[in-house]
Amino acid sequence: MSIAIIDYGVGNLRSVEKAFTSQGIDAVVTSDEQILRKADKLVLPGVGAFAACMDGLRKHNFDRLVIEAAQSGKPIIGLCVGLQMMFDEGHEFGIHKGLGLLPGKVVRFPDGIHVPHIGWNQVEFKQDHPIFRGLPENPFFYFVHSYYCVPDDPTCILGETDYGQTYASICGRDNIVGVQFHPEKSQGMGLQLLKNFAAM
Repeated sequence: MSIAIIDYGVGNLRSVEKAFTSQGIDAVVTSDEQILRKADKLVLPGVGAFAACMDGLRKHNFDRLVIEAAQSGKPIIGLCVGLQMMFDEGHEFGIHKGLGLLPGKVVRFPDGIHVPHIGWNQVEFKQDHPIFRGLPENPFFYFVHSYYCVPDDPTCILGETDYGQTYASICGRDNIVGVQFHPEKSQGMGLQLLKNFAAM
């Protein structure tokens, strides 16, 4: 079983790789299309702005690769902006097309709510899902973001967080799942979640 972390030129992804390998899980950061296609599971990270991340994906033709992998049934997890890119569109510095794997959009927290939302916060699980195995109710994870996902289909909301309002912090369906927080920075809870994804 191999996990490939998609390297499309945004941020330092070694901390994500180390989070997996610290749990004895074979994971590699790569921009090699052959390795990505052969991997059993994919990790779609995201650091920075929605549009810049989508541009990076498209530049490498990895947008098509991710869509094809999702359609083929390959398990995929999106981290932070990686979750946001799974939706139809992002409204950061204009309106930008996402991957369209989940129906909905990504919008900025409204005026009056301090952004970025940064630090530890709780997630309330809304459905049973394999990535929650062994986690307690309402665990804390580490967040850094100013935009959040608004799914058109409430059945894809797996977890919610309260930050001035309740919003979807974990979304997914079938073989794809995404989390708004950074599991690799979330200590034991985050490592357990990544371990659960590896076992999916």
